[in-house]
Amino acid sequence: MSEQVDKNALMVLSGGMDSVTMLHEYASEIELAVNFSYGSNHNARELECARFHCRQLGIELVEIDLSFIGKCFHSSLLEGPDAVPEGEYDFDNMKSTVVPFRNGIMLAAAAGLAESHGLEVLMIANHAGDHALYPDCRKSFIDAMSKAIEEGTYEGIRVKAPYTLLSKGEIAARGKALGLDYSTTYSCYRGQEKHCGRCGTCIERRQALAEAGIEDTTEYED
Repeated sequence: MSEQVDKNALMVLSGGMDSVTMLHEYASEIELAVNFSYGSNHNARELECARFHCRQLGIELVEIDLSFIGKCFHSSLLEGPDAVPEGEYDFDNMKSTVVPFRNGIMLAAAAGLAESHGLEVLMIANHAGDHALYPDCRKSFIDAMSKAIEEGTYEGIRVKAPYTLLSKGEIAARGKALGLDYSTTYSCYRGQEKHCGRCGTCIERRQALAEAGIEDTTEYED
């Protein structure tokens, strides 16, 4: 008989490819998931996917409103679909999509939620493809934030980020092995009913699915 793993983790779940893969891969450890709405173009679409997968796995989902970010911060992600640039997922093209300290704010809120529920681990699905662009996705930041949260909580809560050094294609390959249907995830930074197919996240999505050998059944505008 296999040893049962205690469910002692809270996971930050967007509803995109990476976090949904992690939700399924580590479902045996995850007691609670949390989704944050912060005013981005694609929040509502992602939330639908997060709800779907939590229902499928029987994991409770807490939804937290961080709308002050959308009202007070500057990012093309917060300024409507037309503000999001088209083209490759690289630094020069995608820098405008950075939402300042987004992961720091989310992890801080999630730490309070985890401690309130007696959970000891926070999980987040940052990955290697984000490191050059987003400072709060880098290993150095995750390590520092984990230390701060551990010091600032009675439970000594720590951050677990097992995808930090993986590419999006490698994560998609894990999802393929799990039998995930990626059409039930959402990526497009423009947040329309169909993926635009032209923004950096759409291009990155296509490339990751191709790298993993997964047929792309995403509905694109083009």
